Amino acid sequence: MLSRIDTWILDLDNTLYPPSTGLADQMNVRIRAYLANVFDADEAETHRLQAALVAEHGTTLRGLMNTRGIDPHDYLAWEHTIDYSVLVPDPALTTALAALPGRKLLFTNGSAYHADQALARLGLAGLFDGVFDILAGQLVPKPYPETYQRFNDQFAVTPESAVFCDDLAVNLQVPEQLGMATVWVSGEAVAGATPYEELGPRSWRAWDLARFLDALTSDD
Repeated sequence: MLSRIDTWILDLDNTLYPPSTGLADQMNVRIRAYLANVFDADEAETHRLQAALVAEHGTTLRGLMNTRGIDPHDYLAWEHTIDYSVLVPDPALTTALAALPGRKLLFTNGSAYHADQALARLGLAGLFDGVFDILAGQLVPKPYPETYQRFNDQFAVTPESAVFCDDLAVNLQVPEQLGMATVWVSGEAVAGATPYEELGPRSWRAWDLARFLDALTSDD
């Protein structure tokens, strides 16, 4: 399907593991607990605040920094209370990632600590050549264009020879504009079902990332 690809860029949360793990739910509970403390808000209000901050600023963290001047390290401390044991290795994904030619880079809106914990639980710790986290992005998250530029500069990425995989379609808009191939990882894998669909010449939606990557490299 693709030729001359030398860089594979992958998101972490709900991309390298399915939403059904509940890890994102754990993170949201802790984020809303932080909001409840900062704003002295009830549960309904913390849901509203979180949605409003993400909509306007990209992440709750950036919104709190812009509107309340909070310390990002204080905010990110809740990650240390996450139960990462809900993540388990996916041998098929491990094999598919290991078979990819070229570099494999992780690009996450989370912290390096979060990435380290998750990758270890997923059995993927040794497969990535670099990790770009929210601190490396100077606390500017995807989908802001400047953070992609920082990522590309740090790893000397040539967009035309890169593939970007993310579970949020909005995070693929800038990579596509830059000339990268894109993979929207959406939904749960279903045994026997077609693992992906083509959205354009260099754009796909994949329900099963492992099977998609295997097909991608097998067909080249």
